[in-house]
Amino acid sequence: MASAGGGPKKTDDFQPHPIKDQLPGVDFCVTSSPPWPEAILLGFQHFLVMLGTTVFIPTLLVPLMGGGNVEKAEVIETILFVAGINTLLQTWFGTRLPVVMGASYAFIIPAVSIALSRRFDVYIDPHRRFKETMKAVQGAIVIASLLQVIFGFLGFVRIFGRYLSPLSAVPLVTLTGLGFFALGFPQLAKCVEIGLPALILVVFISQYTMKLKPPIFGRFAVLFTVAIVWTYAEILTAAGAYKKRSYATQISCRTDRSGLISAAPWIRIPYPFQWGRPDFNAGDIFAMMAAALVAIIESIGTFIAASRYGSATPTPPSVISRGVGWLGVSTFLDGIFGSVSGSTASVENAGLLGMTRVGSRRVIQIAAAFMLFFAVLGKFGAFLASIPMPIFAALYCVLFAYVASAGLGLLQFCNLNSFRTMFIVGFSIFMGLSVTEYFHEYHLISDRGPVHTRSIWFNNIVEVIFSSPATVGIIVALFLDSTVSRGHSATRRDSGRHWWEKFQNFNTDTRSEEFYSLPYNLNRHFPSV
Repeated sequence: MASAGGGPKKTDDFQPHPIKDQLPGVDFCVTSSPPWPEAILLGFQHFLVMLGTTVFIPTLLVPLMGGGNVEKAEVIETILFVAGINTLLQTWFGTRLPVVMGASYAFIIPAVSIALSRRFDVYIDPHRRFKETMKAVQGAIVIASLLQVIFGFLGFVRIFGRYLSPLSAVPLVTLTGLGFFALGFPQLAKCVEIGLPALILVVFISQYTMKLKPPIFGRFAVLFTVAIVWTYAEILTAAGAYKKRSYATQISCRTDRSGLISAAPWIRIPYPFQWGRPDFNAGDIFAMMAAALVAIIESIGTFIAASRYGSATPTPPSVISRGVGWLGVSTFLDGIFGSVSGSTASVENAGLLGMTRVGSRRVIQIAAAFMLFFAVLGKFGAFLASIPMPIFAALYCVLFAYVASAGLGLLQFCNLNSFRTMFIVGFSIFMGLSVTEYFHEYHLISDRGPVHTRSIWFNNIVEVIFSSPATVGIIVALFLDSTVSRGHSATRRDSGRHWWEKFQNFNTDTRSEEFYSLPYNLNRHFPSV
């Protein structure tokens, strides 16, 4: 074949990169594991990463509910304890992917609405108000979990998964990562003198030392970054660098202002209904159901990212549906234990799979053991939970980016020379970010959402759904992918459906059983189809 210049084609001409069902370059896939000492350190690293969200959500919600440092420490221990159980359930019986199950940001809006409800103004004692508010939150979460159980175990998510093409999955996964941009640099900048060094350090260690053999520094970039910058923050605090700074700066920068260590007990085992019998309110339940729906969408995006970074094949719809069913079980446990939030698959931990290039299921199960251990030994867990939030924000800048790039990586299955493809990808990602930004800005200015009817529960439903970039993005992308040029002969190939067709049923590709089959020969009794 002649080249563009008319001469013979050179042997070193660029060729397109081949499409890969499984991500190459992963050191340990879902079913393999590093040596035990390395696996334990990697598990502890995953535990550290999930602490940021575990501390942030109770820190935001518990004071609104009337609780103080003691209640905040108890809620954090409860979230850790239940997260450990839920992670083991998901990795054993759910998707079997290396995902950490933690607290979900989607439940914050309805939880705040409950906490600020006037019906709790009658309680003068703060602790009594906290308990009554917690029981209302618990009741709403327990009922909302049934939506996830029904959608998952009755196969509704399986139907959704079969309509999901690589093209519509791109905005879903990409926005699952990009949607948390507000937790990145904006949180880092609240204490830039420790947040920025942490960001520079984690980028340098994770990217510029990964080629060293063995890649010890790159693989444990989070541990090195947290240890170095946390020590630096301790020195600044001890030296009195923040004595004359504003209260907000001291909260973000100082290492001795969380109040968790003194408030946490040495040993405490969380138990169901520890704050009393849940209360049930119809309006609260409807708003929580919207949050449960958003948690389903964001968890599916995380499942897909984790399957890529675990070097597994695309997840069959039946396995995703099974995972959502166990997500509902997780949210139910959150409700009866009093975790103040429902569960979701942790986005930051999925990003850590990519950064370490270790997608091992066993590592995540070791991380779950650390969650249970530090939840019971309260003082030790509280010590680690006192890491300043800007350090976690620096890690998020890298980890959320990995999940977003996993979504962009799905474009390899699509026809990028198609105007239809370019429009659907660009428009759905843009609307996912733009619509949610409008809702956030409106709320900041007016202290309420743009929809303000007399029904508070309806207002909360709309705000919860349209404050999630991944949810808005998949609604737009799935609608357009199913309607634009639907009858055209090239549409199916442009969307990449033919690449995922063999993974639509569990038994079509032999590799599915390797990654996703249930343990203890349970597939005989609970077959995936």
